[in-house]
Amino acid sequence: MTHEVVLKVEEIAAQLAGAAQETEDLGKLSDQSVKLVRQAGVMRMLQPTDFGGYAAHPRDFAESVMAVAKHCGSTGWVCGVGGVHPWEMALMDRKLQEEVWGEDPDTWIASPYAAQGVATPTDGGYILHGHWNFSSGTDHCDWIFLGAMVGDAEGNAVMPPTIIHVVLPRKDYTIIDDTWDVIGLQGTGSKDVVVDGAFVPSYRTMDYEEVQAGEGVAERVGRTETVYKLPFWTMFPLGITAAVIGIAEGALAAHLDYQRERVSAIGTRIKDDPYVMYAISDAAAEIAASRTQLLDGISRVYDLADAGQTISFEDRSLVRRNQVRSAWRAVHAVDEIFARSGGNAVRRTNVVQRYWRDAHVGLQHAIHVPGTLYHSTALTTMGEVPEGPLRAMI
Repeated sequence: MTHEVVLKVEEIAAQLAGAAQETEDLGKLSDQSVKLVRQAGVMRMLQPTDFGGYAAHPRDFAESVMAVAKHCGSTGWVCGVGGVHPWEMALMDRKLQEEVWGEDPDTWIASPYAAQGVATPTDGGYILHGHWNFSSGTDHCDWIFLGAMVGDAEGNAVMPPTIIHVVLPRKDYTIIDDTWDVIGLQGTGSKDVVVDGAFVPSYRTMDYEEVQAGEGVAERVGRTETVYKLPFWTMFPLGITAAVIGIAEGALAAHLDYQRERVSAIGTRIKDDPYVMYAISDAAAEIAASRTQLLDGISRVYDLADAGQTISFEDRSLVRRNQVRSAWRAVHAVDEIFARSGGNAVRRTNVVQRYWRDAHVGLQHAIHVPGTLYHSTALTTMGEVPEGPLRAMI
């Protein structure tokens, strides 16, 4: 059954598409885009019910992100990234959850999680310094998740690193404007943020290793819903890849609209060109397969958690492999149809080119890099146990 939020997104599809160009021009989500996403409730899909959320099945969350990205890639991307943050917030101290959502359950949370800062222990918490890139949708958020390495008394990261996730209110960090000048996903406003000596109390922190595996955290904070028992590296990539696949679906729809009445330079109707028709069907099948593979992976892991079974490293590895492959497959399909869209497809007035640019920039995210992940997964299927860097982001 289609989730009610997905149905709401479908109802506002034309409005999302209509606001997409303004979002790109602004370099951040337009007011209209933000309003529409709030009305639909996409950002509350993984939010706990006691704070106004749906605590939804992650498959439904992914489908809601795809539905948004199909009409505006940048808005879909912000939903995919930002929509996972309520899931991790649900695993934090209840005092923090009350601070974030107590007065407004529609409060948005930004990131990034990359450990680009140093958190120096002090009485009751940490002193944080750092400079982070890629804070998607940050202009519209009042709190932020940041990754940091624990430091020594001199403020230097201790090696080997101990990584924590820290949460700060908007007053404790600075957004650096003019740091998001890119060729695609322009409207995500994924700007840099800086923290210069903010105090982070201990209850606003979480150990990275703990949330990564997803073992025991939900029980400790009293969360019984299955969605909160899943590993971080299953959940976080889900929203990002869902956005890429949604963009690919939007590219296909725009391509079909464009080709429907198009006549080639030699006077042939595109609908009479068997080669283009073949490419369209092939691309459509690949994009559909990408959607199915992504949703199948998250459903399999969810079912394991729901049955009370342990989610092994091999389980996580296989899901990550398929998630990465689904993104690459979808973007390759976009390339195939874009290459057959003719010279006028590159004009800024043609939305096909925006989808093509957005898809490729989405593929640049670190969670879509196949190298060590594919190596690691191949080893697990051979019965080997990957170690060190081969276990990263799995």
